[in-house]
Amino acid sequence: MNNPLHYPWVELRQHSHAPTLAGHFRIMRLDHWIKNVFVLPGIVIAIAFTQVPLTTQVALNIVLGILAVGLVTSSNYVLNEILDSPYDRWHPSKKSRPVPGGQVNIPVGGLQWMALFAAGALLARAVNVQLFYLLTLLWIMGCIYNVPPLRSKEWPYLDVISEAVNNPIRLMAGWYMVDGATWPPGSLLAAYWMVGCYFMAIKRFSELVNLSDDERASMGKYRTSFQYYTPTRLLISIVFYGSASMLFLGVFIMRYRMELILSFPLIALVMAQYLNIGFKPDSSAQNPEKLYKEFGLMVTLAACSILIVCLFFMDIPWIHDFFAPSFPYMAN
Repeated sequence: MNNPLHYPWVELRQHSHAPTLAGHFRIMRLDHWIKNVFVLPGIVIAIAFTQVPLTTQVALNIVLGILAVGLVTSSNYVLNEILDSPYDRWHPSKKSRPVPGGQVNIPVGGLQWMALFAAGALLARAVNVQLFYLLTLLWIMGCIYNVPPLRSKEWPYLDVISEAVNNPIRLMAGWYMVDGATWPPGSLLAAYWMVGCYFMAIKRFSELVNLSDDERASMGKYRTSFQYYTPTRLLISIVFYGSASMLFLGVFIMRYRMELILSFPLIALVMAQYLNIGFKPDSSAQNPEKLYKEFGLMVTLAACSILIVCLFFMDIPWIHDFFAPSFPYMAN
């Protein structure tokens, strides 16, 4: 009953004695809002596909929607910081986070968690009810990921899959900021999910290969999934997620926008560069909010993003001719 690895609130009570405003601010992880860049493709694709006029109201909805996503993700981060505290002491760097260091009052942190969600949900509802339901789902996924007994982050592979589902949720959020009456293509959502799994699996791989034997034993106590993971298993999963994401993206391109096939070489280069980063010591892949320091990746990503946006609004007839079927379909 007193094992803090199974009953984290026992350990939390021991660290709730010296709260600071800075500690409560830090657990919102505002620097991690950069991850909400995954909302932007949803906005761009919705504008390209739905042809909704870019009115002042649409622009306001986008601003409110992006802020709402940030507040809800911060709510999830607060929950993560609180419930991970007993485990963070086993992690070589996370043991210095605000909650293990006693800089957060736990009951106030719980109120902070709910207040951030409430604020984000109210802003989302001001945009449309679809965005409200979607960000509620994003918040629920944070609970599934962090709260016992589900706590999906403790289960190998499920930790990656359940965390990466936030990617298609973010894409849909961007879409709903523009148009609340339609759905994004399912093939695009599946591709977005799988590429999120690809990035998360590389993060796990980078965390694992940069540990000493003693640190690896501690990481097994920090997160149960690390007792199962090996570099080989993670590399195999990375190949699976990367292949699946490109297959689903290919389906989307063939059905909706053939011109985007010209972006494939740059997309592949971005994925290759990201995998290479995962092999580096103290890799930025372990802390995606620091990826802006990877100059080569940022240049390729910027070029790829510009090309994709252009291709959404350009018609290139010869692409359709080149990939047209070369023989008639057989009649059934």
